[in-house]
Amino acid sequence: MSGSNFVKEIREKAARKFLKIAFPDAEDIRTIKAARTIIAEKIGQPILVGNPENIKKIAAENSVKIDDLEIIDPLTSAWKEEFANHVYERRKAKGLTLEQAAELVKNPLYFAGCLLAKDKVGAVVGGNISSTGDVIRAALYTVGTAPGIQTVSSYFIMVFPDKLLCYADCAVVPNPTDAQLADIAITSARNFQAVTGLEPRVAMLSFSTKGSASHEHVDKVVSATKIAQQKAPELLIDGEMQADAALVPSVGERKCKGSPVAGKANVLIFPDLDAGNIGYKLTERLAGAEAIGPIVQGLQKPYCDLSRGCSADDMVNVAAICSLMA
Repeated sequence: MSGSNFVKEIREKAARKFLKIAFPDAEDIRTIKAARTIIAEKIGQPILVGNPENIKKIAAENSVKIDDLEIIDPLTSAWKEEFANHVYERRKAKGLTLEQAAELVKNPLYFAGCLLAKDKVGAVVGGNISSTGDVIRAALYTVGTAPGIQTVSSYFIMVFPDKLLCYADCAVVPNPTDAQLADIAITSARNFQAVTGLEPRVAMLSFSTKGSASHEHVDKVVSATKIAQQKAPELLIDGEMQADAALVPSVGERKCKGSPVAGKANVLIFPDLDAGNIGYKLTERLAGAEAIGPIVQGLQKPYCDLSRGCSADDMVNVAAICSLMA
């Protein structure tokens, strides 16, 4: 998959899977327009979750046809009791009551998560209105984390004309522990492969390469690399290394001779959120790369979060990626 055709190709790949995709932040013209594109391009079957009257009013005000769009109202759905029981069973050990669970599933974020947990949809895409914290909380309450993974994180696909890179974590975990960093590396690698079809080569980034500097921040990355290699020996993961050693073949060969990753990395794992967030924005603004994401990962099933500043087109792309992660 090339950088120049990435968006076209992920939409085509998602169309071949043709999943039902729930949109809990449905009372937004961007969601309605995204749903129309998904239908037009046969990418999947969009389901809007929310108040039908409000959704119809927004569509009418913007002259968008929605007669063929499926809308589910959590307040009147026949599934609300089943979904309340589902959330209660998942969270009762944490002190949640059945009454509280019944209230939660009235919220489209939680209702959509239950649709996903019960396999009534294949993916959920929210966050165009709701905060990242609210989206992730709903996902954890309804779906939970993937087997063997305890960390919910995020990744970006950075699209260049001639290549694709994965950056993680740039949006969720401020200061990951070594174990969390290992989880981020493993989930990013698997999702990069699922979405792009490319073999992941994971570089654990640091300001040090193979012991060139000594610091507790470096120790964390060294430890995370070992944990990730032990948990997922089938993946190509190496570190700690500086960005030039990860990306430039001549530098990688000089600094990390014999490494299967150095100079060829396509999945870059940043040591903390400062580095990750700054790194993706610099790449976007100075190198002109298109940043697609953040895509939430580490969950048992794909419940993706959008930036609240996203466009309808961004929503379609994330929905396609979310489908490919299913």
